Amino acid sequence: MIGSEIIRQCHERNIAINYLTTAKKKIERLENCLGFYWNPETGEIDKGSLEGVGTIVHLAGNSIFTRWTKKNKKKIVDSRVKSARLLYQALQENHGTVDHFISASGISIYPSSYKKLYFEDEKEVAKTFLGEVVKNWESAADDFSDLGLRVAKIRTGIVLAQNEGALPQMQRPVIYNIGSPLGSGKQWQSWIHLEDLGRLYLFIIENGLEGVFNAASPNPVTNEELIQEIAKVEGKKLRLPNVPAFGMKLVMGELASMALESQLVASRKIQEKGFKFKFINLGNALQDLKLKEKKLQVE
Repeated sequence: MIGSEIIRQCHERNIAINYLTTAKKKIERLENCLGFYWNPETGEIDKGSLEGVGTIVHLAGNSIFTRWTKKNKKKIVDSRVKSARLLYQALQENHGTVDHFISASGISIYPSSYKKLYFEDEKEVAKTFLGEVVKNWESAADDFSDLGLRVAKIRTGIVLAQNEGALPQMQRPVIYNIGSPLGSGKQWQSWIHLEDLGRLYLFIIENGLEGVFNAASPNPVTNEELIQEIAKVEGKKLRLPNVPAFGMKLVMGELASMALESQLVASRKIQEKGFKFKFINLGNALQDLKLKEKKLQVE
């Protein structure tokens, strides 16, 4: 989802893309967009993918939207760390023109809090599974600085996009008139529109930025506010009481923590670099996505 948006925006700026895929059937040779095969599990990578490349954007990783069994947890961590290590090994032999490494990351590295506003210099790491995932993910990214590369890590909030990611899962109950806030509904949910996230990556690429950046709208909302705004855009009313936290944990297990934890995140650092968010208001972001969804249906 994020990769496709970055590619779209790169092509608008006439920036050529090489992409890596584990599915050989997805390899295409298009103008300004070339596909290459890799397999982080076996350590295989087409090194032609690095020829002429200035910046690597590392987005690889198994979805966290799955039951967190011991086996799946290992896949979630390994898919991020092993893929980064494979790129590191390839660059260690010859990093050629590559001088910039950008890694996706997550705001789930911050401990859950209803009151604390998190900036990028926060040292405490959440003592949760996702906290450990992000810690290992960022550690693997930091290694690239040993090769003389500038390293940027993008701690991303809830990405709002039509038909993909977290938003459709939140919309569905609302559309069927069974939507309601989760748990107390007071937990902070720092969000970002997919288009703004793509623009943020391009901003970091074009300005050669390094360091940690929070990728979230300047106006986070509570879960209750988020669900209410979704209902407003969908023309629905919330009639049911909040979904109790214990019920979510019973059904979803440890995965329920994704919806119940609270991260209030500041994006001041990237703004001070000159980045301007297009979607600051949640209602405007949701309306834009709704219009795009309708346009796709018409087309």
